[in-house]
Amino acid sequence: MLLPIVQYNDPVLRKKGAQVTVFDEALARLGRDMVETMRAANGIGLAAQQVGRASQFCVVDVSRAGQDFDWVLDGGHPPLELFMPMLIANPAVKKHAAAGVETDSEGCLSFGKIRGKVERPVEITMAFQDAQGVPHTLACNGLLARCIQHETDHLNGVLFIDRMAKKERAKIDDAIKAHAKATKEGAAKGPAG
Repeated sequence: MLLPIVQYNDPVLRKKGAQVTVFDEALARLGRDMVETMRAANGIGLAAQQVGRASQFCVVDVSRAGQDFDWVLDGGHPPLELFMPMLIANPAVKKHAAAGVETDSEGCLSFGKIRGKVERPVEITMAFQDAQGVPHTLACNGLLARCIQHETDHLNGVLFIDRMAKKERAKIDDAIKAHAKATKEGAAKGPAG
């Protein structure tokens, strides 16, 4: 089921998510709905906050992105199609600053077509649980690492615009203000129908 995607300036986007403690069919269903919603919007990641829930839960799928990156999941290198899409609960991300940083363009499903350059560490390791509560460890780099950092920021109430250099943020500030105004006006009108 497609879920409405919360747009910038909605207060839920600034809320730190609560730990996931119940791993049941409702969580699995939420994960499936979030994956469907993310794919319908042509995204590669979606956080619970973006569908109106302040929870430490997100989904990621970079299997169709066609970018070069590497990964080790639980000590092995399974094919992407075996573990994508990922349903990620309670992630703890360790950034490997020694591996360097990279600045690249990012967008966000809560910001329409607005994009901007964000500097992030190239490599990370993440400990997390899947939708059944099973613990895993993922080490990765490139786009997968960037996407996970972007989504885990959401889980802590941090947005990609917060990570931009001031000069980069200034380039898109007018577009952000216009998007926030449109979001506010849409909320004031209430749901259509």
